Amino acid sequence: MSDLKQELKAKIIEQLNLEDISVDTIADDDSLFGDGLGLDSIDALELIVMLDKDYGIKLLDPKEGRKIFESIEVMANYIAEHRTK
Repeated sequence: MSDLKQELKAKIIEQLNLEDISVDTIADDDSLFGDGLGLDSIDALELIVMLDKDYGIKLLDPKEGRKIFESIEVMANYIAEHRTK
């Protein structure tokens, strides 16, 4: 699971062009939105595309996305349970 978390952090940084952030500065339980990384709704759309493309996970319910994108820890657990790729 640790490898998946590191991979997710790297993918998020690359996908969202977060130039001032490194994998080491993101804690597994940091909030991705709001006071954490400060992501916004456009970033959420990018994460949804990334989940589909990289892990074969299609999110159809926006409320589900809010729960999944709570933190790296929550995302990694969800991906581990639902990935098709």
